[in-house]
Amino acid sequence: MTDLLLSQVKVSGESQFGTDEYVVNLGPQHPATHGVLRLIVKLDGETVKETVPILGYLHRSIEKICENRTYPQCITYTDRIDYVSAMSVNLAFAIATEKLMNIQSPARAEWLRMIFVELQRLASHLLWMGAFAGDIGALTPFLYGLRERERILDLFEMTCGQRLTYNYIRIGGVMIDILPEFVPKCLAFLDYFEPKIDEYEDLLTYNPIFLERTKGVGVIESEFGINAGVCGPSLRGSGIACDVRKQQPYLYYDQVKFEECIETAGDCWSRYKVRMREMRESVSIIRQSLERLEPGPIEAKMPPVLKAPVNSEIYSRIESSRGEMGVYLVGDGTAKPWKAKFRCASFSNLYVLDQLTKGWKVADIMAVLGSLDMIVPEVDR
Repeated sequence: MTDLLLSQVKVSGESQFGTDEYVVNLGPQHPATHGVLRLIVKLDGETVKETVPILGYLHRSIEKICENRTYPQCITYTDRIDYVSAMSVNLAFAIATEKLMNIQSPARAEWLRMIFVELQRLASHLLWMGAFAGDIGALTPFLYGLRERERILDLFEMTCGQRLTYNYIRIGGVMIDILPEFVPKCLAFLDYFEPKIDEYEDLLTYNPIFLERTKGVGVIESEFGINAGVCGPSLRGSGIACDVRKQQPYLYYDQVKFEECIETAGDCWSRYKVRMREMRESVSIIRQSLERLEPGPIEAKMPPVLKAPVNSEIYSRIESSRGEMGVYLVGDGTAKPWKAKFRCASFSNLYVLDQLTKGWKVADIMAVLGSLDMIVPEVDR
């Protein structure tokens, strides 16, 4: 891709560029990019004419590694696919494996999974909010977001001992039960956190500078977004209902009440607004899940060695913090998957970056990129 773009500099021995056209690099060391991402940007003055993402700085072949590990061992590697929302990827792989092997997780484990993946959604959206605001010059929301995120990580650490990559959601259930003090501490956090969302909105949502940087910028037309494979909050900001929790409920999402958050303008501001509303809905889901939590086992009874049936295959999907997280597995009768493939939201969402930045200024690239909430390990896995 790099050679292709640079080869366009000269055609028939003459410069293709006008006097004001040139190519610059953003990254891979750029502090505002969401991971090790390099963008080659073709500019006419400060106006963007083309944006080409260059990947390969992070690739760790996680999918191929999973094909050489047993199913339980793969859970550890799923943490690394999206380290900002690791619980969600743990869950996606666990559910896919359970469907492949006809395993049913106990009810208590299912409610615990819902509690933790929604706490993870809050933690992810908080980090996104801070990084997005920081990308366009606002430092305070980043500090506020980390302040609340730390309290969520305290709840994770209390339960599984980890704060970033958890290995908590396992095939057939969860690693360990919560401590007796977890529920009151979680409820106390929710009581503390809900008013903070209003604080973030007072700070950002209708701030004139924030509106100037996000309103009408980087619009994803609904039809284009669907055709390009955009998903999650980035597509719901364009008026499309695509929440997997509603479309194809898993765990007990069909037993709790929550609203699918949709905005219609399709711009950076709409994608921001969707995620802010989703934080309120996640709080509601966690409260309902805590109320429904009953004593019981946390792991299904399973054979010591998990083997998938011969010639079995499954595609399973969940709604991660960034959008649809799909897992495709093929079993061959052994303890290892013959094929493992992850469908990650960031990959398809990054695809539209070039289209969204054409005609905007170079400073708008970071606003558009930040609004898509992409994370490089999901793309370059």
